[in-house]
Amino acid sequence: MPQNVPPFEWTDDALRLRQFVFDYWFEQRRAPTLRDAHVALGLDRRTLIQAYKALDLGLVVTVDQRAQNCNLIKAPPFASIQTNVGMFLGGQFHSYIGCAHEALGASNSPHVRGQRLRFESYCVCCLEPVALELEDFEIVRRAPAGVLIHVTESPWDWCNLDMLSMCDATNFVAGPDHAERYERAVSRRGVLMTLEQARDYISFVARQRLWDYHWPPLTMDPPVILDRLDQLGVDVANWLP
Repeated sequence: MPQNVPPFEWTDDALRLRQFVFDYWFEQRRAPTLRDAHVALGLDRRTLIQAYKALDLGLVVTVDQRAQNCNLIKAPPFASIQTNVGMFLGGQFHSYIGCAHEALGASNSPHVRGQRLRFESYCVCCLEPVALELEDFEIVRRAPAGVLIHVTESPWDWCNLDMLSMCDATNFVAGPDHAERYERAVSRRGVLMTLEQARDYISFVARQRLWDYHWPPLTMDPPVILDRLDQLGVDVANWLP
C-alpha cells in the first residue's frame, strides 16, 4: 500500500535498474525484459526482482508481483500495456503513455528535449479524437481547443495497490458537458483540470523524475495533493466530504 510509506533509501541496484529502465525504453520503444536488464547490469534474477519491488514501493514503476517474471507494467510516463494515450516521436509511434497527465510530463524528459512530441488520444465520453503536441514541457497545439483533463478517482484512493486505477481514472474530455455525461455513465464524480493546471500540478515530478535518479522514493499524501490542486485553482469539491 504505497500511501504513507515510511521513508527509505534506494539500494545501488535499484538506482542502476531505475536508470536502465528509462534509458532502454526511450531508445528501444518498449519495456525491457528481465534478461535485458540482466545483460545490461549483470544482476541475477532475484536481485533484479527485489530491486523492482523497491522501485514499485517508491512509485517509480508498477510490476506484476503475482507473476514469476515480475513483468514490468508501467514506468511513468510509459506503459507496456495498451492505454488510451499514444506518444509519437519523429512521426512514428513510440510508446503507450500511462495517462493524460503523463502525456504532459513526458515532454520534459531529458531524452526528448528539443523535440516535438505528438500525443493521440480521445475524449473518454464520446471517443472523438484528442491530439496534443508538446515540446520541452510547453503545449504547442491542442485539439479540440477546449480539451480538459478529467479525474474520476480521489487521491484518497490513488495507489492503494498500484498506479493502474489512478491512471485509468485520468482521461481527456472534450469539455465540461462531456465530463458530466461520463460521470453519469460510470457512476463516478470527478474533478476537471485545464491542461495548464495539470502541467503545473505534475511539474515537480516532470522536472526531477528522469533528471535525478537519486530522487528519493515517493509516497501518496492525499491532504497535500488536495491542497496543491486547490492552490492551482482546481475545484476539488467533489473529492471533499
